Amino acid sequence: MKRAILAALGLATGLAVPASAEEEIKVGLLLPFSGVYAALGNDIEAGFTTALEQFGADAPATFEIVREDTEVKPPVALGKAKKLILQDKVDVMAGIVSSGVLGAVRDMVHGAGVPLIVANAGNDDATGTACSPYITRMSFSNGQVNRPMGQWMYDQGIRKVYTLAPDYAAGRQMIDGFVQTFTAAGGEIVGQDFTPFQKTQDFGPYMAQAKSSGAEAVFVFYAGGEAISFVKQYDSFGLKAELPLYGSGFLTSPLYVNAQGPAAEGVITALHYVPTIDSPANAKFVAAFQAKTGRIPSEFAVHGYDAGRALVEAVKAGATDRESLANALRQVRFDGPRGALSIDPATNNIVQPIYVYETVAGEGSLTQKVLAQLPAEADPVNGCEMAAPVSN
Repeated sequence: MKRAILAALGLATGLAVPASAEEEIKVGLLLPFSGVYAALGNDIEAGFTTALEQFGADAPATFEIVREDTEVKPPVALGKAKKLILQDKVDVMAGIVSSGVLGAVRDMVHGAGVPLIVANAGNDDATGTACSPYITRMSFSNGQVNRPMGQWMYDQGIRKVYTLAPDYAAGRQMIDGFVQTFTAAGGEIVGQDFTPFQKTQDFGPYMAQAKSSGAEAVFVFYAGGEAISFVKQYDSFGLKAELPLYGSGFLTSPLYVNAQGPAAEGVITALHYVPTIDSPANAKFVAAFQAKTGRIPSEFAVHGYDAGRALVEAVKAGATDRESLANALRQVRFDGPRGALSIDPATNNIVQPIYVYETVAGEGSLTQKVLAQLPAEADPVNGCEMAAPVSN
């Protein structure tokens, strides 16, 4: 417990090294602790340290955490990554919320040979054309979250869909993943719009186009503040009853769904994690996270938790330095709160089940009713040419 407290505070763990410990693993935690994504960074960090507390006690090493704030600014993040690698000489890094930040630090991470556990950023290219044997993603890829919904919605009898998303890389990749499988199943996209990212305050004109398109449903990706605004406006526009709303699960994330209020009820989305998954591993995680933070874990919290566990499992497998950690992280597999997880060696991307869920009223707050668990599938290689790190 002393080790866990020190790790959570980012302090040296020299006083907490048990007599049996042989190694100290220095971890650079690169997350937004300020700015618009601070809540995500805090959830990821809390999940990460929870995993070290739960699984790290019997690891043959101690873990020292050095925290750095990316501020969600790629140039700032690059400077912080340089500090962690060259000055702090970390053995491994974890974190990264923004795909733009991941793109900024990718070449430095790859060139320095420092393993990076991605605990959020979903850009498909990070485990595609820009893949690296030193980058392992324990979160999701944008297409992965949405592809299963295309077939599932078609199987529910839906044949015509209108799509909406913000106009940036993640928005387009999220929608493309859904469109590929929905049209392959025989469905038709009757209209599609990409709204100006973080600049759209009135979604009414887009909703009017969806209403007049002949669609039987709307499928969207929005997150954060945009998700809150969109869901509220969709309800107030009167569309929810006649044109059911579906989307990527970030639309109704547990992190902010209560800010959407009753407008979110009945919205059906898909994601790799919801806190109501019925399994012993998830019950253990939810209880530990609530005890630590006083709140229900989000998908961002589970990213940090599974990233922390992946690191511990790599160390338990005998990894002690940058190269061996990079090799071991690619081979990690375990049953976690999300279900059975593994890493695809062709891309270093996570393979995980996807859950379809409906947001419903619970006791005093909104909650998630799981409707289906969809099979885990590896991402397409998408241009990745992976080579294993050089072994010591």
